[in-house]
Amino acid sequence: MPKLKNIQEIMSTISNKNQVRNFGVIAHVDHGKTTMSDSLLAAAGMISPSVAGQALALDSMELEQQRQMTIKAANVTLYYEQDGTPYVLNMIDTPGHIDFTGRVTRSLRAIDGAVVVSDAVEGIMTQTETVTRQALEERVRPVLYINKIDRLVKELRLDKDAMQKWIGKIVSAFNDLVDTYAEPELKQRWKVSIGDSSVSFGSAKDRWGFNASIAAKKGINFGDVYAAYTTGDVAELAKRAPLHEAVLGMVIQHHPPPQVAQKYRIPRIWTGDLNSEIGKSLLECDDNGPIVMMITNINVDPQAGIVATGRLFSGTVRDGDSVYLLGAKREERIQSVNFYMGAQREMVGQLTAGNIPALLGLEHARAGETISTIKDIATFESIKYVSEPVVTIAVEPKHPKDLPKLVEALRRLTIEDPNLVVRINEETGEQLLAGMGVLHLEIATTLLQDQKIEIVTSPPLVNYREAVRNRAGPIMSRSPNRHNKIFIRIEPLPPDVVELIRTGQLNENTDKKTVAKVLREHGWDADEARSVVTIDEKGNMFLEETKGVQFLQESMDSIRAGFNDVMTNGPLAYEFCRGMKVVLTHYVPHEDPAHRTYAQLMPATRRAILGAALTADPTLLEPILGIEIKCPAEQIGPIASVISGKRGKMLNVEQKEVVTIIQGEIPTSETFDLSETMRGATAGKAMWNTYFKAWQPVPQSMLLDIVRDIRKRKGLSPDPPNASEFIDKE
Repeated sequence: MPKLKNIQEIMSTISNKNQVRNFGVIAHVDHGKTTMSDSLLAAAGMISPSVAGQALALDSMELEQQRQMTIKAANVTLYYEQDGTPYVLNMIDTPGHIDFTGRVTRSLRAIDGAVVVSDAVEGIMTQTETVTRQALEERVRPVLYINKIDRLVKELRLDKDAMQKWIGKIVSAFNDLVDTYAEPELKQRWKVSIGDSSVSFGSAKDRWGFNASIAAKKGINFGDVYAAYTTGDVAELAKRAPLHEAVLGMVIQHHPPPQVAQKYRIPRIWTGDLNSEIGKSLLECDDNGPIVMMITNINVDPQAGIVATGRLFSGTVRDGDSVYLLGAKREERIQSVNFYMGAQREMVGQLTAGNIPALLGLEHARAGETISTIKDIATFESIKYVSEPVVTIAVEPKHPKDLPKLVEALRRLTIEDPNLVVRINEETGEQLLAGMGVLHLEIATTLLQDQKIEIVTSPPLVNYREAVRNRAGPIMSRSPNRHNKIFIRIEPLPPDVVELIRTGQLNENTDKKTVAKVLREHGWDADEARSVVTIDEKGNMFLEETKGVQFLQESMDSIRAGFNDVMTNGPLAYEFCRGMKVVLTHYVPHEDPAHRTYAQLMPATRRAILGAALTADPTLLEPILGIEIKCPAEQIGPIASVISGKRGKMLNVEQKEVVTIIQGEIPTSETFDLSETMRGATAGKAMWNTYFKAWQPVPQSMLLDIVRDIRKRKGLSPDPPNASEFIDKE
């Protein structure tokens, strides 16, 4: 089918929203998402059927092709006809590796349904659970595609009856996830079932697949599958039951069109008044309403500049429209409206609500931005990432003349991937690049080198957090001129509240009424819930519990600056703080405003917080990674030795016929040589995947040594300060 005809037919079909679906493909790493997507592209005439399964067409980056892994989320708009009815299917293929899970999180905001791909032998794995949970939290409806059915015959030697039982167990395990993570009113409706064809099975590599409705229509069963892989012709199976019919049939039947999905998704993801005109327009997916769109993905095109892709929830975007970027607080003009056909962008001039446009011209747009033709509207809920940067490297150009080029390249990288964080070391001038893991940073540095920048990198360093284990204070500190007194109490913030902050449910922009309401729901008394002044993104809170103090409001910015400084540069090692609840209990200001300036109040607050924190049993938190290992049963002993030798724990061992799945946890600091150690111990017979799991206090026996190492690296005196240095007597 000629490409031009595709675009024309897509544009004519889009006008009927009942014939539009927005869906994504999500899965555990190496379960076959992108291979399956090839077959869907072949069905739409976008790649040759002869290379479907090997082309990995949506892995358009050279690095993705080399490593056989999806790094970026890829958008594609497909035109597909089922029973004579045309459909437009906006599909996003997402990464499976946990280091790139931020891209999955952002993609879920743009879609209404997800095809969850699971390996038939390995079943429901850790990352399957993670991405399914994320989808359900976004009210994205899942269907299940069980891939690599050929392994059940070739490796497990299962006959047709045993295959059906095996698949039934995977379906049951998946429905357990839905039961655990879906909202009560959605649990039963969104469970998958072989009987209603919300489960399909097949082999993406061999390009066949079917579900219950196709089986009934074409007379195919698991006996045919068994025969094809033992005595028959697999190519004939692909002719009788092409994979795309099963997968796209599930999408069309079970995933909602955009105007249906927005009725239940908007109340979850938009913070505004649903009864307002804008609220009604969003709920109805109204083409004639104001433009309201959330940017979910940013690409930097060398020629076109910023390409902002996202979900248009209301209105119609056209070339030349002016829109407000609510987060950036500026107005910009849309130069060109496009959609993606694989790696290619096609200019279409305009797109209506319920679609996923790619916009050129919005130079200050970033992932998570809300854009609208109306200035003062509520924004969308923050995107809730499941992880945060835990490893840092220093990056510098090999040739000093390349520094401006490196700075610009890093800026582009962090625009495309907000989970990469760049900071400048004020002491050394080094560019510090923080990411989700060693692989994440390795990919980032490779992308820099692909831009012909020769760089030098430091060995990876673990990001620690500082915390307190006890309550201390009030501690009093005077301003440098001795005319003002600040009294501070400090204690650990409850873990459930830290989690609310980490996932973006509470942040510095949340209004005070909402903060108070949420905290009361988590057991805080009303007075304390109302006393929150500020919340920082690392999981700390500043409260004000003074009574009848003069000049407090005009002094608060300076006091808050002291809080922010300590939360960024903790008391032990100048690392970020996490989970600290800092309370201003009293403030004695000087009457003359000349004596209570920023230069007086900020350092006084800082000293009081440091004194309180150092009295409250301070510690360092280290990032702990979950590890999931697939290996033969005889390798369990060597793997146990590796994990225990790296301060890790084995939590669960499960035998799945020919493969053993080991679940464990291991400190990030012990993983930098994990590949070499694991390969040596298992003769290369183990495959593993790590993912961020939790922050935990470092062992007390190691604390002082780690603190001293960090302080030396930062050019500080080796020993941390004493609380008495910051506490003043009355």
